[in-house]
Amino acid sequence: MEDIGQRGPALFFMLIFFGIIFLVTFFRFVPVGLWITAMASGVKVSMMQLIGMRFRKVVPSSIVVPLIAAEKAGISLSIDALEGHYLAGGDVRNVVNALISADKAGIPLDLKQATAIDLAGRDVFEAVQVSVNPKVITTPKVAAMAKDGIQLLAVARVTVRANINRLVGGAGEETILARVGEGIVSTIGSSESHKRVLENPDAISQTVLAKGLDAGTAFEILSIDVADVDVGKNIGAELQTDQAEADKRIAQAKAEERRALAVATEQEYIAEAQRQRAKVIEAEAEIPRAMAEAFRSGNLGVMDYQKYRNIQADTSMRNTIAGKSDKQAGTE
Repeated sequence: MEDIGQRGPALFFMLIFFGIIFLVTFFRFVPVGLWITAMASGVKVSMMQLIGMRFRKVVPSSIVVPLIAAEKAGISLSIDALEGHYLAGGDVRNVVNALISADKAGIPLDLKQATAIDLAGRDVFEAVQVSVNPKVITTPKVAAMAKDGIQLLAVARVTVRANINRLVGGAGEETILARVGEGIVSTIGSSESHKRVLENPDAISQTVLAKGLDAGTAFEILSIDVADVDVGKNIGAELQTDQAEADKRIAQAKAEERRALAVATEQEYIAEAQRQRAKVIEAEAEIPRAMAEAFRSGNLGVMDYQKYRNIQADTSMRNTIAGKSDKQAGTE
């Protein structure tokens, strides 16, 4: 009995210690405070449902808090549907906020459609806001050239409104910007003069807007406004200059080709003249031999040879009077 009496305080403190641990674990695992908040807000959720969320690795506050907000906004939602969307990787809070915003704005949007948009990777709450309050997206500078060769740099502001029914599968802002840029390029390119574009930039907006660029996108284009148009380079003049330079180089190459051909032809003529001169010299070298042979054979007499020498002297004198040297005369 004395041992039990001595152990009594120790057992009491141990029971208190384990009791505290149990209570801490219980209240940490079972969201009693969240259950009380839900019941006070008029949301019917049982303690077993909250415990089941813990076992399914669902954060109870991520389901119950948005459910309370929807209930207060007059929107009835299923706990199982919200929990299923959470387990699928969706953002329950964002979906519920989108449903509340759409309901207040009178935009038809149900839970199934909202969850599909969210799981598609789009911000459904932002989409509802853009549907209520259209936003403006600005294109980067678009360079285009008019028919007169002048480059223009245009910047446009596109006012778009989200189309809830086309958010799933519809193209995004990048497609809108690309189509608007293409429309600006084609419109400026079809203009006869860059001055017409500068005088009436609204023509770009009207032409581009009439092409229905929002087809197949998640947005509806409300307006396209050209914010700025700057004059760029004179592309036409640069192209003409480059073409003239290219023509010049081609002409120079052809002229060099003709010059080289002429030089080669001249060299051939010189070589041919030298060959002919060599033949003449060779033939002249045969003359003394022929004369010697004629002397030996008796076909050439002394008097005939003297006449030949007189003729050579007379020819040399005449060339001297005419101002020609013997070498020049011989060459001729």
